[in-house]
Amino acid sequence: MAARPPTRRRRPIRKRVDAAVARNDFGKSIATPMDQSLDEIFDDANGDLAVGDLDSAVEKYRRCVDLDSEFFDGWHALGMALMKLGRFPEAIEAGKRAVALRPNDQIGWTSLSLFYNRNGDIKEAEAAGAKAKILSWGGKIAKE
Repeated sequence: MAARPPTRRRRPIRKRVDAAVARNDFGKSIATPMDQSLDEIFDDANGDLAVGDLDSAVEKYRRCVDLDSEFFDGWHALGMALMKLGRFPEAIEAGKRAVALRPNDQIGWTSLSLFYNRNGDIKEAEAAGAKAKILSWGGKIAKE
């Protein structure tokens, strides 16, 4: 039986963040090449989020959803980063896109509820929260 060739694995995000901190270059604006894959851009955005560079993370999450408008994780992460920046209406729109893509995703509805709550839209927050609760009980919001 032939041996499998070794697979190339990227360093875990924590190690990349630690390396950036050690080099003291985490605060520098680094242009990302246009030929980066969606996963690489998403990884970079997660790294920016981890070190607190929220504006850069938002920019990269937007690039992700521009590349693939059906990328649930991109929409969800974009909403979370926007919420952390206090840009609640934009976070709500990103959250709506996420739950439209995966209507039976509990975390999507929970996050959307949080976005509405932070924006002061209590009625909408409760409705989204109720959908998350239904999913937590094993129910469905949409037929699959």
